Amino acid sequence: MLSEVERGSRVPTVLVLDRIATGLGTSIARLLRDELPARTVVLRREEQDVARDASGWERRVLSPVLQGVEFEFMRTTIGPGVDAGVFQPHGPGSREYLAVEAGILRLSLDGEDVKLRQGDSIFYAGDCHHGFANPGTEPCVYYLAMDLVGAASHGDGR
Repeated sequence: MLSEVERGSRVPTVLVLDRIATGLGTSIARLLRDELPARTVVLRREEQDVARDASGWERRVLSPVLQGVEFEFMRTTIGPGVDAGVFQPHGPGSREYLAVEAGILRLSLDGEDVKLRQGDSIFYAGDCHHGFANPGTEPCVYYLAMDLVGAASHGDGR
């Protein structure tokens, strides 16, 4: 699969992108974009990387990729009735912060479901299997910030 993606003969799903990134000890954002050295970075909407999945959801990366920083901030939209699948655990000590803007989200953490509605937020350890699904009849929109610990070092000489 990785070879097919590298050759451009196959477009990976967001779940596959996450598995590749996790296997490499990094984030989806770092796979999609080169590091930026600036102290201030403005990412206009048209410059933001967007990963879309044929099943009916999209992940928009809102944070720049910075040297020595393994942090990702994203906005995700999941269509009604769509299950985005289960993502692999990040490195031990990784943290995720999620806030639901609209709709209903069923978050699965190591197989245990937490139902979140508009306005709800949650913190959880990112070193667990975590799944995202929209059991509702309206699109679900949420923001997710990931602080990855134990990720591969990039561009900092280590």
